[in-house]
Amino acid sequence: MWLEKLGVRKVINAWGTVTLIGGTTVSPEAIDAMREASKVYMDMKDLHKKAGDYIAKLVGGEAACVTSGATAGLILATAACMTGGNLEKILSLPKVPSNKNGLLVQNVHHNAFLSSLRTAGADVRFFGTEKETTASDFEKAIDDTLAGVMYFVFDPQPGVLPLGEVVRIAHKHNLPVIVDAAGELPPPENLQNFTRTGADIVVFSGGKGLGGPSDTGLVLGRKDLIETIIRLQYYEYVGIDTIALLGRSMKVSKEDILALTAAVSQYVKADHLSELKHWEGKVDYMIAELSRSKKLPPPQKVYPKYGHSVRPLVIPRVALDFNKVSWTNAAEMSDRLKKLDDPIYVYVKENILYLNPQCLQDDEEKIVAAQLLKLAD
Repeated sequence: MWLEKLGVRKVINAWGTVTLIGGTTVSPEAIDAMREASKVYMDMKDLHKKAGDYIAKLVGGEAACVTSGATAGLILATAACMTGGNLEKILSLPKVPSNKNGLLVQNVHHNAFLSSLRTAGADVRFFGTEKETTASDFEKAIDDTLAGVMYFVFDPQPGVLPLGEVVRIAHKHNLPVIVDAAGELPPPENLQNFTRTGADIVVFSGGKGLGGPSDTGLVLGRKDLIETIIRLQYYEYVGIDTIALLGRSMKVSKEDILALTAAVSQYVKADHLSELKHWEGKVDYMIAELSRSKKLPPPQKVYPKYGHSVRPLVIPRVALDFNKVSWTNAAEMSDRLKKLDDPIYVYVKENILYLNPQCLQDDEEKIVAAQLLKLAD
């Protein structure tokens, strides 16, 4: 109803759990939880803590909390590492009185979200080269002005110093390690894999594989750091003054906290093998249909390697390599799909058009295949 009133068109999502087109569809369990929360009032700090305790027990972690998106999780995790829960430092954010605000990042991990770390006040410093990082590079970069180390999960990535080695060296110098694993679900085992490797804080998106609202994030890890992350989203009372802390602009609603709690609960119980087979079925259907065209490139089932921004990489895709035809290119075909009455969003890399089944709803793979065949006529 409201989309029609606003003149906003629904799109068919063959791209993936991308925030630019809405993240993901919210699970029914999460919708029910939002509805429950929307009708009542509660102590928000109590809800935040108890929801985190419940999630941590579900996934087998030490502590957890819900944030207003994965980016907020990165900012708050960085602030927690820089302040260590110290009130003077918390009140000074985004500056830290001791200047212990350095955050190390591998050069191979350059990406758009480094600005999030700087928002918290971190001095982002790089080590290693743009092609490779060694343990020696890491050791040489460590000094007494550091607050922690940031690790972005782009695995499998050539030249990266693996997380296990990063944790080993960082902990030898009493430095916490934050892991950005926003899009790394599935597989569900990743809810435990990174903390088991020794990471102190792991950040996931709530609005991707978990099936929660797009503006939620899930942070797992050390209890003391999690407690500071929750604290940073509220106020501190200093004498007669009430001071809104760094994370107040990133506050999470009661609806979002309860919704993501329900989404995680549903996710850990889901039949992920069956879900993967369901996605493979959609891919197989599109490949069979598109193979009938004499003009389209031969469709291939692929499991993307490193370099794809659409995560996770465990989900199969249909790949149409437009380097093999001369009548059009992948970007042009993508634009034509977007201009249809029922727009179809795909993604393109190196003149290859990819169809991701993860967000295709019932029978939409049939529409995608039919429209591509029509456009190729």
